[in-house]
Amino acid sequence: MPHVLSRSIDATKINRFSWLMALYAENHQRLHRLFIPEDLREGRYLSSVGDGLDLHLDVVAQHAYTVELRLSYALIDPVTGEPDPSAHVRLYRDTKQVEATHCYLGRRWQDVIGMCPAPGEALDHRLRMNTFLGKWLQYLAERGHGAASLRERHDDARFPASLPDA
Repeated sequence: MPHVLSRSIDATKINRFSWLMALYAENHQRLHRLFIPEDLREGRYLSSVGDGLDLHLDVVAQHAYTVELRLSYALIDPVTGEPDPSAHVRLYRDTKQVEATHCYLGRRWQDVIGMCPAPGEALDHRLRMNTFLGKWLQYLAERGHGAASLRERHDDARFPASLPDA
């Protein structure tokens, strides 16, 4: 019987790029388990689980090898008017990866790292965005969001005209 060789991996030797690629794969698994976005038509969807935080999922574009998505709540940043939090996501069908291309968490990426960041700083920012996406997807699954709670929206309004007073 042939011997199976196993290699232990020293986690301290995993470089940041490898870590980022692993996050992309993990995020694909989480997003696919939640909503199976590859099967959704282009359009707007709403996932409501009765917790007061309805998730908005926009399928922006379906391409042969990618799907462009936007995830957000109906919470608006009073300064910028942007949904906060929100994430622009690209799903790669062939490599089974999901990348957060942009996240808005109170600030735009330009405000965080500047217009011309050093490559290492840009990579660190991508790691933070995709770690955030993974944690958000895990939170959504724990709250009960998923394909069963997802409904297509047919209205034109992205968010309510005004938010209720706090």
